[in-house]
Amino acid sequence: MSNLDQLRQTFSDALAIPPDQVVNDLRFNSIPQWDSVAHMALVAAIESAFDIMLDTDDVIDMSSFAKAQEIVRKYNVAL
Repeated sequence: MSNLDQLRQTFSDALAIPPDQVVNDLRFNSIPQWDSVAHMALVAAIESAFDIMLDTDDVIDMSSFAKAQEIVRKYNVAL
């Protein structure tokens, strides 16, 4: 599984949505499943999946699946 697929699966699992709904346009609060509580669970799941620790600014800035890809890349994860 590629890192991009792993990130997509992490979103899918954390938000309890099908992987095919995890597209670049998926945005925070655009679906009921991605609220502020789910956001923190998602952050924890991403950190665990890639063995990284996101800083506070990145947690706040992670507003979409596309932005999450950009942020994860900052931590030397090839997507």
